[in-house]
Amino acid sequence: MQSDRETGGVTRRGVLAGGAAGAAVMGAGPLVAQDTPAKAAPITPVATMLTVNGRKQRLTLDPRTTLLDALREHMQLTGTKKGCDHGQCGACTVLVDGQRINSCLTLAVMHDGDEVTTIEGLGTPDKLHPMQAAFVAHDGFQCGYCTPGQICSAVGMLEEIKDGIPSHVTADLDDVAFSDTEVRERMSGNICRCAAYPNIVAAIRDVQGQRA
Repeated sequence: MQSDRETGGVTRRGVLAGGAAGAAVMGAGPLVAQDTPAKAAPITPVATMLTVNGRKQRLTLDPRTTLLDALREHMQLTGTKKGCDHGQCGACTVLVDGQRINSCLTLAVMHDGDEVTTIEGLGTPDKLHPMQAAFVAHDGFQCGYCTPGQICSAVGMLEEIKDGIPSHVTADLDDVAFSDTEVRERMSGNICRCAAYPNIVAAIRDVQGQRA
């Protein structure tokens, strides 16, 4: 048998011991060097002016701020509700330049100079908007969480019909007429978990009758 000196001092036991030590060292960290994460570029706030419920509001916002969060967190207009935050429930519906939109799906800075109307701007406890009064009269609110969005959507929806804007169920594109079918289709983006839909339709029909 050759001695350690004859084999250059390398033995089977030495090789195994050295391999185990190397594995222990490598186990203490990644085998492949990782790049140092790049620092994110600083976000520059953007000056934005909105006219909300008839009042000019000058805000300096992170450009990623949604209109919904600007209303709720920066202006304390909490009547506009955050539901699904994905534009599927309609609880955040407001009116922008008279048109109804889901405020969770749009950025506040995109509406610089626009006029925004929330549920707080439609009426007051002493002088309700006709749609608010109709919802009360027909018990169209029940738990009430979705009601601000429902009412804003209903107000905008009647203006769409008035302006002759058709929906998917409009039978005659040259004559966009009010009907329960039109109401149900146009309000389908506003979800009510209490299922007060018949009462909501009745409230909208009541307001339309007042305008006819």
